Amino acid sequence: MSVAVTIAVGVNTDGRREVLGMAIGASEVEPLWTKFLRDLVRRGLSGVKLVISDAHEGIKAATARVLSTT
Repeated sequence: MSVAVTIAVGVNTDGRREVLGMAIGASEVEPLWTKFLRDLVRRGLSGVKLVISDAHEGIKAATARVLSTT
């Protein structure tokens, strides 16, 4: 069985990396990314300046939908 593990890492004001969240789903589809990003925003994520990814269509759509309002 194959699953997608989604991990968000951020850099704090001291320049240190921190794991912000993790999710497991059946695949990297847009609804998984949207829920994951909305959960991060709900927990206080804001001011995102850079998203590094493999340009998967799901994360691109979710990033535009969720993070464009932060």
